[in-house]
Amino acid sequence: MGEMSYQQQALVGATGVELVVALYDAAIRFLYRAMQCVEEDDVRGRRIAVKKVVDILMYLQARLRPDLGGSVATSLADFYATMFTMTLEASHIASKEQFEEVIACVRNVRDAWVIVARDPEAGKVLPRELRTREEKFLPVAEVRAADSEASVSRWLA
Repeated sequence: MGEMSYQQQALVGATGVELVVALYDAAIRFLYRAMQCVEEDDVRGRRIAVKKVVDILMYLQARLRPDLGGSVATSLADFYATMFTMTLEASHIASKEQFEEVIACVRNVRDAWVIVARDPEAGKVLPRELRTREEKFLPVAEVRAADSEASVSRWLA
């Protein structure tokens, strides 16, 4: 099977929210790489980095659960669509400044997820496949209750 990378080992016991944060961190790393490629005039490298960012955003967007996440899922869907567009635009015009703007936005929402990670109630609105085994077996009634505006609006980014 081979050795697991440090990053893979670090995620073994991760909660769903921690996995989301790890995906945001990866997107930020690839955005920095794209910026570096703009500086070095490395068009191929920039395209590869941007494709990774776009893949992460599409993965996150595809796994949103509007049926459980309500207004939070809608806000995140809009956020991912905006970051997707801004990333492609930054690449198209080879703009370090625009990549910096995307990084700042992604980092803000990433930091909000870190706060969410400290709130056990928050994990209940995560997509099922991003929950850990323990989190998957929360009673459905509890998950639905987490969709109420009161419990969700506390941690809206």
